Amino acid sequence: MWQQVYTPVAGSLPLSTLAAALPIATLLYLLGVRRSPSWVAALAGLGTAAAVALFAYGMPVSLLAGAIGYGAAFGLFPIGWVVFWALILYEMTLITGRFEVLKDSIGSLTSDPRLQALLIAFAFGAFIEGAAGFGTPVAVAAAMLTGLGFSPFYAAGICLLANTAPVAFGSLGTPIIALEGVTKLPQNELSAWVGRICAPVSLIVPTYLIAVMTGRRGLMGVIPAVAVCGISFAGMQFLASNYLGAQVTDIASSLSAIGALIILFLVWKPKDNFQAEGFMAGAMKIKKHSLGTTLHAWSPYFLLVLFVIAWGHDPVKSMVNSVSMRINWPGLHGLIERMPPVVGKASPYDAVFNFNWLAASGTSCMFATILSGFILGLKPAQWVTVFTTTVKKSKLSMLTIASVLALAFLMNYSGATATLGLTFAATGAAFPFFSAMLGWLGVFLTGSDTSANALFGNLQVVTADKLGLDPVLMASSNSSGGVMGKMISLQSIAVAGAATGMKKGEEAQLFRFTVKHSIILASAIGLITWLYSSMR
Repeated sequence: MWQQVYTPVAGSLPLSTLAAALPIATLLYLLGVRRSPSWVAALAGLGTAAAVALFAYGMPVSLLAGAIGYGAAFGLFPIGWVVFWALILYEMTLITGRFEVLKDSIGSLTSDPRLQALLIAFAFGAFIEGAAGFGTPVAVAAAMLTGLGFSPFYAAGICLLANTAPVAFGSLGTPIIALEGVTKLPQNELSAWVGRICAPVSLIVPTYLIAVMTGRRGLMGVIPAVAVCGISFAGMQFLASNYLGAQVTDIASSLSAIGALIILFLVWKPKDNFQAEGFMAGAMKIKKHSLGTTLHAWSPYFLLVLFVIAWGHDPVKSMVNSVSMRINWPGLHGLIERMPPVVGKASPYDAVFNFNWLAASGTSCMFATILSGFILGLKPAQWVTVFTTTVKKSKLSMLTIASVLALAFLMNYSGATATLGLTFAATGAAFPFFSAMLGWLGVFLTGSDTSANALFGNLQVVTADKLGLDPVLMASSNSSGGVMGKMISLQSIAVAGAATGMKKGEEAQLFRFTVKHSIILASAIGLITWLYSSMR
């Protein structure tokens, strides 16, 4: 059994950290400086990670190959699986003309792009995040905004910024459940603390979102809307996470925001004449449709929500999980030993691929899509067109997702990620701040708050115990800080690019746009965690 070593370069943590950070530096350089396409940056980062694992950490080639294969498989399923069917659903509404009706129904509520962004990217996106997660909200909401006339770049940017507040409770509380699993801490306490950390930031995210996209002048015209949206969402997020549980927090929060916004739109409209220069790709023409036609157009998304919620319902969940296959990944499972201080005692590193082909949220989306096709009257030739179009649009995004997850898993199994984690842990009294940044790093690497919690959750507890800090608070900060890494993960950027049909090279520009906001908001989470820690 191969044992991980966390200071492989001359026994020095600083030098080992420099080596471990090379794959991340490669990603940042290619995306932020060279403006390379995300799939190129992902493959280059993976190649760098392989070189570091092989030459710095001394990882056997067979284990290296196993980690890459395991990560790529996880990237394609379940993550790529849900993205693919969400895009199929969108293409289906386009080819049948139903999306035009859907746009008109939203436009009848409000034709103001700022309010459409709040309603779709933030509130509706949060609902999809709570029900499905794993890339679905960005794919669905970004595609909807593009269809409404938003430029692809702004649609993607808006959705990436908006998909922060709900992430810690996404997919019916999956990140919190994963955190409980690796830390053995009470789920209710973890849920409560994540809510206490995230709610203050969720309160300002709608304001921040509109300010970033339209500037101060654009923001001032919709102050009532951002206030109602932020207060209704953050207030319910705090209450639900503390008193109802992680599984329903996003659903309750998003429905609260959607309801509050719709009521507001009925009695208030912006007084300014906002000109969306560079914001919208084209003017939106609104037509009136009957109630039946409107409901028919929305039926695919109603079905998506119903299927996703049904998949999370305990009786259905038990049934669909009963046919899942757990595969011990060949050449990797149990062949690597994790060592203290990353874990309490030396223990084998599992590598079990859960092929939950029926239980996956992407499968629920698939059933919703197939049923929607019959309801919308899709002809056989249209089915073929929808499928081939989606494959063509998403192939590079799928390559990016597979490469990024392969990179993340390789860093995990080689020990490079743990080296970076130990560096954060060495910050001592400042650790409560850097605890959140550790979660941010984890999501940047993996694209998933669930994966980041599985990756760093126990390290947070071990470090908290050594420093005399509250382990529940530190573990919760990992999940809370991680939500701000979502907008810069290559997986999320690839999904946004595929959903909006962005031009080649714009994905690098999108990364450059989101990274500064990601750091600012993650720092806010770190400061909130530090304040809570100093009061305990």
